[in-house]
Amino acid sequence: MQIKRRFARWQIEQEAKVKLEGAQEYAHCTISDISFMGTKISLALKLPKDTFLRLKIVLREGLILNVEVWVAWQRTIDGHNVYGLYFTKIKDPDKEKIYKFIRSNFPEQMNGKWWQGLGQEKGGGEMEDRRIFERFKAALPIRFLSLKENSEGKGLTEDVSAKGIGLLAENELAPRAPLELWLEIPDKGEPLYARGEVVWSKMLQPNKYRVGVNLEKADLMGLSRVLRAP
Repeated sequence: MQIKRRFARWQIEQEAKVKLEGAQEYAHCTISDISFMGTKISLALKLPKDTFLRLKIVLREGLILNVEVWVAWQRTIDGHNVYGLYFTKIKDPDKEKIYKFIRSNFPEQMNGKWWQGLGQEKGGGEMEDRRIFERFKAALPIRFLSLKENSEGKGLTEDVSAKGIGLLAENELAPRAPLELWLEIPDKGEPLYARGEVVWSKMLQPNKYRVGVNLEKADLMGLSRVLRAP
């Protein structure tokens, strides 16, 4: 079952510099990978959470990207902050800069393609994931309404990202079926509401199905609630 294509992430491990809007100086960083959708960077600087950030990223002398980003995830590794940054605003000239930079400095990464597919679900294996959004393990109750069949169901999430949900459901859901979803988060707030579409569904045993859902919109604030949940 082929699903939607996504732009490829290019693995570069490139020393670079970054500067927050309003800052006086650039901070040194390492860019592990980059795409037209976002980047994974490591730096000593601690970035604010739950807000949109305007950044200047210097890939090399004279090659500067001006982007607006959202911190999709953060980890601390060997005393450095590692971030997955989603480009919420990036202009076409900056995308062209990224493309030319990769073509000139990492030609082996191009392989004659502008994008690559996500692959296929094979025998219950994990799909190849080229999204900037990292999936986080989360076992949370979820209710859903299948708009195609006008039927309700419930289940438990296995993993969550800002753009997708993996869940276990009691009933089968047809691929491409549109869903309305309500995710119960134990933070004393209202259930997190989202709309999405079934990408794939596989029966594990009678009355137990593993389902992958692609969300209609990237819910960055919603993902923040999930990550902060006890």
